[in-house]
Amino acid sequence: MNNQEITRLKNISAKEFAHWGLQDLAYIRPVVVEGRSGYAIHAADGTPMAVMPTLAVAQAAVRQNDLEPLSVH
Repeated sequence: MNNQEITRLKNISAKEFAHWGLQDLAYIRPVVVEGRSGYAIHAADGTPMAVMPTLAVAQAAVRQNDLEPLSVH
């Protein structure tokens, strides 16, 4: 990453930041749905996409869709 790219990233708008990684990342977080534990998958912008029974299944589903899984605590 060069200085020009770093400067651009430091000055992106809130809207640009919200869309950053939208096509590359998915967030996984533990949830309880109807009394059962699971793992919710969200797009980078926070849009809910799915709930899976285990972290391993959630990570596999994300990777099968060519996204990089990130954990949210």
